[in-house]
Amino acid sequence: MTRLDVQGLTVEYRSAGYPVRPLDGLDMTAETGELVLLLGPSGCGKTTLLSVLAGILTPTSGTVLLDGTPVTGLRGGDLTSYRRSTVGVVFQAFNLVPSLSAVENVAAPLWAAGVGRRPARERATALLTQVGLADRLRHRPGDLSGGQQQRVAIARALVHDPPLLLADEPTAHLDHVQVEVVLRTLRTLAAPGRLVVVATHDDRMVPLADRVVQMRPDLADGPDAPERLAFEEGELIFAQGERGTQVYVIAEGEVLLTRAGERGEEVLARLGPGEYFGELGPMLGFPRSATARATRASVLVGYGVADFKALLRDGKLAARSTAVARRRTRPPAASSAR
Repeated sequence: MTRLDVQGLTVEYRSAGYPVRPLDGLDMTAETGELVLLLGPSGCGKTTLLSVLAGILTPTSGTVLLDGTPVTGLRGGDLTSYRRSTVGVVFQAFNLVPSLSAVENVAAPLWAAGVGRRPARERATALLTQVGLADRLRHRPGDLSGGQQQRVAIARALVHDPPLLLADEPTAHLDHVQVEVVLRTLRTLAAPGRLVVVATHDDRMVPLADRVVQMRPDLADGPDAPERLAFEEGELIFAQGERGTQVYVIAEGEVLLTRAGERGEEVLARLGPGEYFGELGPMLGFPRSATARATRASVLVGYGVADFKALLRDGKLAARSTAVARRRTRPPAASSAR
């Protein structure tokens, strides 16, 4: 039986001097035989999560358990063994060796593990037959379509019969005919004894999935109605790297937007009554890219994404961009303060 448990998973790193947190306290579970989708746009942490599950990336905090084994705690030979025989990875760019045939590309990991040439080729042939490429064994990647290359990559990931198969955007470079074949292949591979986790932004896969993990906040999250909030002088509204579901309009007072960078803290803008901030994070599902703090006693109105869009649509916030542009010497906070 294969059971995956992810608890409180957080990954944080620094980019251009400021903290980025693609995963922030993620929890998920999955069982053997399931096809699990990590669904969301680019930049939401899908590939980061796959890298942690594959034992390639060590998280900042949290745990990953596969059948009770703490993947995030593996080191040395145990980690090498896990990467080789427990998890198989299908890369978005295929990563096939151009000079090798399909059967040689699939057999290569077995040769590297010391398996004899004949049994390795027999195993590779059986796997390529399983994914519908029995007639393409001797073709090199350049002679194969994108969908065929992807199926070779899937066969290669299965050479050690791993109980966990990970696929990163497997339909990204395929036309609709090729997509259908690859999706059918992945659906078939998700069977008792194997768990398949697929990172994708392609919602065509949703009907095939047993479980869908939304990798971005639900845009409907947040208060059902606009919420009036009071902040004292110096009080933090939100911090860079956090995730949030509200967009703020200033009713009274003043808000300072700053960003931590290589040269320290950079002031992005000072905003006053009638101006808004923090819209991009909730709308795009990204972490906040700036810190917001009240510089004096302030009253804000927090809107959910749907209500904020209605304000924009009705033209009630249309004057903001001009007003902010007159007050700034740096790039507009609307495009930088999420």
